[in-house]
Amino acid sequence: MWSHLKRSIGNLALTGVDHLLAIIKNRLKSIQYRNDLLDGFLAHTGLTLEPDTT
Repeated sequence: MWSHLKRSIGNLALTGVDHLLAIIKNRLKSIQYRNDLLDGFLAHTGLTLEPDTT
């Protein structure tokens, strides 16, 4: 997820740390509602949300 976020802010002209923080919060909020994207992040790690029953 961090890689995805970094790519989306890589070429922005920021006015300061507060501006960067606001943009990051906004981008994370938009990612929060993209279940397909979150599923892709999870699939890429090889982890699951199901408990290991072995």
